[in-house]
Amino acid sequence: MPAPPHARDRDFSARSRRDAAAAAANLLLEPMTAEMLARRLREAVRGEVRFDAFSRVLYSTDASIYQILPIGVVLPRDADDIAAALRVCADAGVPVLPRGAGTSLAGQTVGRAVVLDCSRHMDRILEVDPAERRARVEPGVVQDVLNQAVAPYGLRLGPDTATSNRATLGGMIGNNSAGARSIVYGKMVDHVERLRVLLADGTELHLGPLDDAALAAVRARPSREGRLVDTVLRLVEAHRDEIDRRYPRLLRRVAGYNLPELLLRPFNLARLIVGSEGTLGVVTEATVRLVPRPRHTAVAVVHFADLLEALEATQVILPHGPSAVELVDRMILEMTRAQLEYARRLTFVQGEPEALLIVEFSGERREEVLERLDAMTRALAAAGMGYAVVPAGEAAEQDNIWRVRKAGQGLLQGVKGDAKPITFVEDTAVPPAVLAPYIRRLRAVLEAHGLRAAVYAHASVGCLHVRPLINLKDAQQVATMRAVAEAVGELVLEFGGAMSGEHGDGLVRGWFLERYFGPVVYDLFRRIKRAFDPQGLMNPGKIVDAPPMTEDLRYGPGYRTIAVPTVFDWSRDGGFAAAVELCSGVGACRKTTDGVMCPSYMVTREEEHSTRGRANLLRAVLSGVLPPAELTGRRLYEALDLCLECKGCKAECPANVDLAKMKYEFLARYHEAHGTPLRARLFAHVHTLSQWGAAAAPLAEALARSAPVRWALDRFLGIDRRRPLPPLARPTFDRWWHWRRGRAAVPDAPRVALFADTFTRFTVPEVGRAAVQVLEALGYRVEVPAVGCCGRPMISQGLLREARRAAEANVRRLLPYAAAGIPVVGLEPSCLLTFRDEVPDLLPGEDTRALAAYAVLIDELLARRLEALPAALGTVGDGRRVLLHPHCHQRAAVGTGPAAAVLRAAGFTVDVVDAGCCGMAGAFGYEREHYALSMAIAERRLLPAVRALPPEVEVVAMGISCRQQIAHGAGRRAKHLVEVLAADADRSAARAARA
Repeated sequence: MPAPPHARDRDFSARSRRDAAAAAANLLLEPMTAEMLARRLREAVRGEVRFDAFSRVLYSTDASIYQILPIGVVLPRDADDIAAALRVCADAGVPVLPRGAGTSLAGQTVGRAVVLDCSRHMDRILEVDPAERRARVEPGVVQDVLNQAVAPYGLRLGPDTATSNRATLGGMIGNNSAGARSIVYGKMVDHVERLRVLLADGTELHLGPLDDAALAAVRARPSREGRLVDTVLRLVEAHRDEIDRRYPRLLRRVAGYNLPELLLRPFNLARLIVGSEGTLGVVTEATVRLVPRPRHTAVAVVHFADLLEALEATQVILPHGPSAVELVDRMILEMTRAQLEYARRLTFVQGEPEALLIVEFSGERREEVLERLDAMTRALAAAGMGYAVVPAGEAAEQDNIWRVRKAGQGLLQGVKGDAKPITFVEDTAVPPAVLAPYIRRLRAVLEAHGLRAAVYAHASVGCLHVRPLINLKDAQQVATMRAVAEAVGELVLEFGGAMSGEHGDGLVRGWFLERYFGPVVYDLFRRIKRAFDPQGLMNPGKIVDAPPMTEDLRYGPGYRTIAVPTVFDWSRDGGFAAAVELCSGVGACRKTTDGVMCPSYMVTREEEHSTRGRANLLRAVLSGVLPPAELTGRRLYEALDLCLECKGCKAECPANVDLAKMKYEFLARYHEAHGTPLRARLFAHVHTLSQWGAAAAPLAEALARSAPVRWALDRFLGIDRRRPLPPLARPTFDRWWHWRRGRAAVPDAPRVALFADTFTRFTVPEVGRAAVQVLEALGYRVEVPAVGCCGRPMISQGLLREARRAAEANVRRLLPYAAAGIPVVGLEPSCLLTFRDEVPDLLPGEDTRALAAYAVLIDELLARRLEALPAALGTVGDGRRVLLHPHCHQRAAVGTGPAAAVLRAAGFTVDVVDAGCCGMAGAFGYEREHYALSMAIAERRLLPAVRALPPEVEVVAMGISCRQQIAHGAGRRAKHLVEVLAADADRSAARAARA
C-alpha cells in the first residue's frame, strides 16, 4: 500500500535534504570532486569561479550567528551565467545558494552549497519609468543606489531598511524586507510587480500579474510555469481556511512562504518568490514599483524614563498618522556614546532616557506636517507620557537621528566580552496594541534565565528587535538560547504575533515553523518546495526541514583561538582575537555611496577587500578554520595589502573594528617571518631620508627627480615613477624657526607646543610658518620641541618595535608639556593622532595616556577660540567659499566639525565634500602595484568634485597626502587650514593698513 501523499512529501523532503548535505560533504571531503565541479563551472560561465579555501571562508558567514563553509563561489556576470551554473550544479546534484550583500540576520545566505554572489556584477539599473513609477533592476542593485537614481524624479523605493547603503534588491526580495516606514509602505511584496526567475535546472520563468483569463490560459499550458501555477493554486485553494486561520493578520509577517498572497487577485506567482529566501529559484531581474518622496518631513525624539511607558505611548502617537515610530533603548544609546562617529550625532538626546521614540511625520504641506507633530506633542503631554520632546526640522538634524537609529544593530556588536546581543528572538512582531504587555512578558522570560537585552526598532508596527546578551562559547548559554527561543515562540503564538517581522526564517527560526503554522500549512510548504525544486538543491535547510538552531554556530562551545604574541597592547578589546571578533558581519563596510569605509572595496567590490572580509579571514586563521601558518602566509598578506589604513572602519563600523591596527600587527609578524623589504624600510624611515635630503638640497632633490633615478626606483623598489616625489624645502622649518626663535614673546602668554612633523619640517615648512602666525595672532606663545618622527610611517609598514622606540623618545620630550597642561598641537592629522591612537597601545601607561589627553590637532585648538578668531585674524573670509576635504584619520578621530567651525568663524562659506578617502594614504599611492587603485579611489568622488570647482574657490585639506593627490590628479593646489587663515589674515591686515 503506497504511503499517503503527505508522508511521501516528508520522506522526499528529508531524503533530498540528506542527499544534498551528503553531496556537499563529499565535495568538501574529496578535493578532486570539488576540482572537477569547479572546472565544469569555469567552462560554463564567464564570471569568476572560486573554490579556494580563502574564498569559501569569505562566504561562510553573514550577519547571523552561523558559519558554514560553502562548496565554492560563483560570481555570475548575467542571467546566462546563473542558468549555466544552475545546470552544472543540478547535473552534479549539488546545492546552490543565491546571495546579495550577505547581511542576513537569520543565516539565509550561508550553507553547504555553491554560492552565487549576484552583488559583484549583476548591479545594473536596466530601466526607470518615472511616469509609471517603476524600475527594472538586476538583483545586485543596492537600495540606496536605486534611490539616488530615481531621486531626480521625486521617487524612491518604499521599503527602507537599516542596511539601505549595502542591501541589494535581490536580497530584499528574498527576505521580503520592510524597514522603518513600513506603516506607510508595507513590505517588499507590496512593491514587486514582475520577476524573472531561474529554477534549479535552469528553467526561466517570467512572473507577473495575471487576470482571470490569463491565469486560466497559463494553467492550461503543458509548460513548467503552467504546471507550477496549477499546482500552487490547487494547494492553496484546497487549504484556504487553514491558511486564513494560521497566518496572523499583521503588517509585519514574513515567516514561511507567502501563501495568503496567492489568494489575492490578480494572481501573481512573483509574490510567492518574495520572502522565499532563495529556496524556490534565483531572481535575475525585478520590476519594482516606486513611491513619491514626501515633500516635507518632521521628526521628533520623545524621551522616556521607562521602556514600557515608551511602548504604551505608541498608542497615543499612532492616531496622528506618523510615517515611522522607532524605538531606541538605553543600551544602544550607551554604545552610541562610546563610538566617536555616532557619539557626535547624539545632539538630540536630553538627560539619561531609558528609551527614545523617534517619530516622523511626512506630507505634501509643511504646515500640515508640523500640525500633526504639535498635536502628538500635546496628546503625549495630556497623557503624562515622556519627559522631553526634541523636534528636528532641519535635514541635517534628521540625518543624525536616522543614522544613529540605522546603526543600532551594528553598535550593539561593540559590546566588549564574549556575551553579545544575539539575533535569535530579535524579530518577533505582535499587534501594536499589545506590544507593551508582550514585551513585559518577554522581559520576564529573559529575567527568569538571568539575561538582559537590548530593544529597538519598529514600534509603529509592533516589530521590536530584542537582542539578549548570550555567550555562545558556553554550552549552558547555548542551551539557554534554545530554551528562551522556545518560550518566546509560545509567547508569540499566545499574542497572535509572528516569529519574524522582517528578518526571515533562515537557520535561526526555520526549526520552529511547523509548531508555528501547524502540520497542514507546514506540509504545504514542503509540497510547494518540491514543485519548484524537486531535487531539493535551492538553499536547502531554510524555511522547510531546517536543522536545529544550535548547529553550525560561528561561536560555539568548541570555538577556540590560538594565542598570538602581539606588539600592541590589545587589552582594551579583550585581546587580539576579541578585537577581530568585534566584526559581526553586518557589512556596513560594503557601502559605496558615502563615507570613507572601505575605500578599496568601493573600487574593487570584492568581499575580501571589505573590512568584514578581512576580519573573517583573520578570525578563520585564529580559530583554525584556516591553517595557523596562514597568519604569516602570502594569501592573507594579499587580502590585507589593499587596506589603506584609513581608519574609516574604526569610525564608521558601528562595532569599531580597527582593521588598520590589525594590519599593522599582521605586518609585524609577516616581516619577522619573511624579512622586511627595502622599500618598506625606506618608507618607514622617511624622517631620516628627508633629513639627509634636506641637508643636501637642492642637489638631492634634482637627483631624486632625474629620469634614471625614477626609473631605478620604479624598477627595483616599486616606487611608481608616475607619482611626483614630495619636494625638499630650503630653508627647512627648523632653520626658519632657529632664525626667528629670539623674537620677543608676550609675557605670561598661554603656551602651546607645536609638534613639527616630518613633512612640516622638510617638505611643507610654509604650513608650519602659517601655524605659528595664526597661533601668535591668537596670543599664544609658541614653542617647538626637538622631536623625531611620530612613528606613523614605521607603524604603517609594520615596523612596530622601531615605532615603539620612536614613541619612547617622543613621549620623554613631550610629556613635560602635557604634565604642565600645555597643549601639544599638530598640523598633520596622521602624525599628531598617532599619540592618541597607536602610541597608548605601543607604550601602555599613565605617561602616554597623559600625552594623548593633551595632543590636539590645530583645528581642535582653534575651535576652542572661535569667538577670538575674527578679532585676531580680521574678517578673513568675506563670505568666500572653500571646499573642505578632511583627512581620513581626522574624520575618524576628530570629525570635520572643528575645521569647518574654524573656517566659518573666519568668515568663509564651507562645503565639506563627502569624498571619502583620497586614495593616497601616505606611501600607498607611491607603490607601483597600488598606483592604479589609488587613482581609482580618488576618481570616485574627490577629483571630480575638485575639478568642478570655479578657480576662485579654494580647496582646504589638512593632510599632506590629500594635497599631493589633489595636485597630481586635479592640477589644483590645496592648502592647509592654517595657510588659508594666515594668508587671509595678511590680506586683512593690508586692507586695514590702507584704510
